[in-house]
Amino acid sequence: MPALLPPELRGAGPGEPSAAVRARVRRARAGQLERFAGTPLLCNAQMGAREIRAHCALDAAGQRLLEDALERLALSARAHGRILKVARTIADLAGEPRLLPAHVAEALQHRALDRLP
Repeated sequence: MPALLPPELRGAGPGEPSAAVRARVRRARAGQLERFAGTPLLCNAQMGAREIRAHCALDAAGQRLLEDALERLALSARAHGRILKVARTIADLAGEPRLLPAHVAEALQHRALDRLP
């Protein structure tokens, strides 16, 4: 994809209205409360290994993407879990019941931004 020119970057629209973002977050949080009903968990960030296995299943493409990133970036098993939790939250915000490779890719991008000096 070609790089955007400075005038194109400045011409970006106003973005998503706050009310729409708020509604999307509320739906995602409600879905998480439903997912964890009957457990002490309230949100994806609180998931342990068992819950990650249950709620963060990846298809072959998503698994390959995550494994490649873990190897290339020399990430730990702990990072693996964190990436999956963030990917699950991204999927929730998108209203998607399954974790898609795009959700994993976005979670990896957030992880890379976290590591910037």
